[in-house]
Amino acid sequence: MTISYHWLLDYLPVSLSVEEVSEILTSIGLEVEGTEKIESIKGSLEGLLIGEVLSCEQHPNADKLSLTLVDVGDGEPKKIVCGAPNVAAGQKVIVALQGAVLYPTSGEPFEIKKSKIRGALSEGMLCAEDEIGLGVSHDGILNLPNDIAIGTLAKDYFQVTSDYILEI
Repeated sequence: MTISYHWLLDYLPVSLSVEEVSEILTSIGLEVEGTEKIESIKGSLEGLLIGEVLSCEQHPNADKLSLTLVDVGDGEPKKIVCGAPNVAAGQKVIVALQGAVLYPTSGEPFEIKKSKIRGALSEGMLCAEDEIGLGVSHDGILNLPNDIAIGTLAKDYFQVTSDYILEI
């Protein structure tokens, strides 16, 4: 039998971790054989947030790259090299900062690292929908409505859900 962890929490008087719930169920004779995390979007968009492109200039050493300065709400704009043809100042975009792991629609997950691209520092990545598992388009970065607050977590904006399924 399988049971949703979040469903079980609706019936408990206190908040417990999935591990604690598993131990309690096993201790009363309902052996939990395993747990599986399920997510509405793989990776739950962890480490991604909404930013605003403050400036966008042609990369001096590459025809198809742009140098952007992006406000992510932490008081220190980030320098990000972007290859999307549709990037422009004033856009609200999805930003993956150093340490974020992206789960693309196809291919293997990869971690964002601070790097130099054609001699220019890049402190993150501006994301297309296929790069973060939201769809298949790779025509350019996702442009979001201007009324979204800078620094909003992408998982909150896209209402990503996750749960654990306990196998009993």
